[in-house]
Amino acid sequence: MQTPTHRKNALIIGALLGVVFALSLLLLILLPGLQKTGSLTALIYQDGRLLHTINLGAVTESYELTITDQSGHYNLIQVRPGSIGITDADCPDKLCVHMGFRDSTLLPITCLPNQLVIRLVKDSGTLQEDQPDGVTY
Repeated sequence: MQTPTHRKNALIIGALLGVVFALSLLLLILLPGLQKTGSLTALIYQDGRLLHTINLGAVTESYELTITDQSGHYNLIQVRPGSIGITDADCPDKLCVHMGFRDSTLLPITCLPNQLVIRLVKDSGTLQEDQPDGVTY
């Protein structure tokens, strides 16, 4: 049987949990907007070699770029102001195309069959060696 003290404590704990939940939700909504400040640089690698470095903050008009490997396999990359994505590829699963356009550093775009990776980094275009990256986690 609950006493008035138990009921009061349950209400206080419920209210505190509600406040924590609301603050967490607010942070999840505001955090992606905060991460998009500053210029992004796209680093396009194929087979571990850096092929292109594109400052997405300097892009004013959309354009396309085709990356072809030694076997003739290709990825069609579209560069937009502030974002980048693969729009077509001849890989069998087309997962890279379905990844969509990226405008944050959270996840790279990858095409494993064609050994293509597009990473987004902030400002400088290179990672410092002492800075953890997404693969580290």
